[in-house]
Amino acid sequence: MSFFGFGQSADIDIVLNDAETRKKAEHKSEDGRKDKYFLFYDGETVSGKVNVTLKYPGKRLEHNGIKIEFIGQIELYYDRGNHHEFVSLVKDLARPGELTQSQTFDFEFTHVEKPYESYTGQNVKLRYFLRATVSRRLNDISKELDIVVHTLSTYPELNSSIKMEVGIEDCLHIEFEYNKSKYHLKDVIVGKIYFLLVRIKIRHMEIDIIKRETTGTGPNVYHENDTIAKYEIMDGAPVRGESIPIRLFLAGYEMTPTMRDINKKFSVRYYLNLVLIDEEERRYFKQQEITLWRKGDIVRKSMSHQAVIAAQRFEGSCNPEKTQSQSNEEDDS
Repeated sequence: MSFFGFGQSADIDIVLNDAETRKKAEHKSEDGRKDKYFLFYDGETVSGKVNVTLKYPGKRLEHNGIKIEFIGQIELYYDRGNHHEFVSLVKDLARPGELTQSQTFDFEFTHVEKPYESYTGQNVKLRYFLRATVSRRLNDISKELDIVVHTLSTYPELNSSIKMEVGIEDCLHIEFEYNKSKYHLKDVIVGKIYFLLVRIKIRHMEIDIIKRETTGTGPNVYHENDTIAKYEIMDGAPVRGESIPIRLFLAGYEMTPTMRDINKKFSVRYYLNLVLIDEEERRYFKQQEITLWRKGDIVRKSMSHQAVIAAQRFEGSCNPEKTQSQSNEEDDS
């Protein structure tokens, strides 16, 4: 019920033009619940309709204009009041006036730049959404529709293997090698561990995948470490000269691409952490950063150009001509 003009006298609905055919992706909300949202990529057009439905037919709705916005923003949980917008586009749908009946307005944001992947973390959230607003003198009427953005990359040109050593003088000497340093989210980490000298009694050995989220700058920097996966390499004592193969499938774990210094607000990095435990419960660590990136399931021809744009933002990506040829190879596969 509306008293003296207060209360909402209309409902707003945002409908995407390709809602029936557009793919949806699962995304975790702040409370840990997973919901499905329409999936977009960098450079794609966002278009649809805004339906303004009057609750009381025959009663006029005066307004100061109707608009729709496309917004990309970062929210730091320790600074809730401030939303840092890195994309902000506005389309005016109607000038100030009045609505005498329910009405539908078309909108289109062409080739929208969406530079970063949607992300919900321990201390930060990066989201994209559409917001339709009917401006009124006392109380605006608005509706938001969240979407999810994935950033696609092509194969990195340089992908060297990782070789490291763990040693305690005259007690332990271990070498381990991983086949590469950059992995897509459904990749397999393949490696080998060599025991060159073993004079302490190792009881257990595992590899952990650690996600490190860093937010803020200067004195207000927060680090959150989260162990994504634990992979047991061996249980029992190794002998000198022994080698142990490693095969760790990433597809079963919830991970995002590596995100470095996103809008100078936060980073998300991943590390392989080798853990050794001896019979006296002493723990030995060796940590190495790896880069994760998202590979398109099947890059459609219509998506090739957008994949190229995303690839050029990926650290170590190659030149546009070469990237385009790689995209075409994926199209043909």
